[in-house]
Amino acid sequence: MIVSYVRDDGSTETVSVDDLTALEAAAIETAMDDTPWRRVEDLLRAQDPTAMRAVLWVARRRQEADLAFASFDLPGWRRRLTARIERADIEEVLNNILIEALNKSEDSAIDAVAPHLRKLAADPADVDAALDALGKGHLARDRADSEG
Repeated sequence: MIVSYVRDDGSTETVSVDDLTALEAAAIETAMDDTPWRRVEDLLRAQDPTAMRAVLWVARRRQEADLAFASFDLPGWRRRLTARIERADIEEVLNNILIEALNKSEDSAIDAVAPHLRKLAADPADVDAALDALGKGHLARDRADSEG
């Protein structure tokens, strides 16, 4: 997951949870009332403001060690704060769906979830690249659009 916040000056602060240390992940769990990491990830996928704020908070603590979570605020969070999935997340989802689809010999499940993954992706082109890597390149948006 990538958490992004658009600052007042228009620049974007971006933090990938893949770049967090184990101690930073533990600090997030603790700050969120001992929420297990798996639940934090679920909350990020659901665009939970507290989970997104916690990720940015722990990253900012790298420069401001005394920064307290309770007072860490993000003005305009509804418009300026987002969490998006990364290529590895996309591949994990597609792999799980692919296993089910292969068991049923159908592409419909993959085809149905691809637009949703593109919407959630930090880079929508990663969805098509992941489809191609899984041998399902015929379901990629560019190819589907050019063949239609």
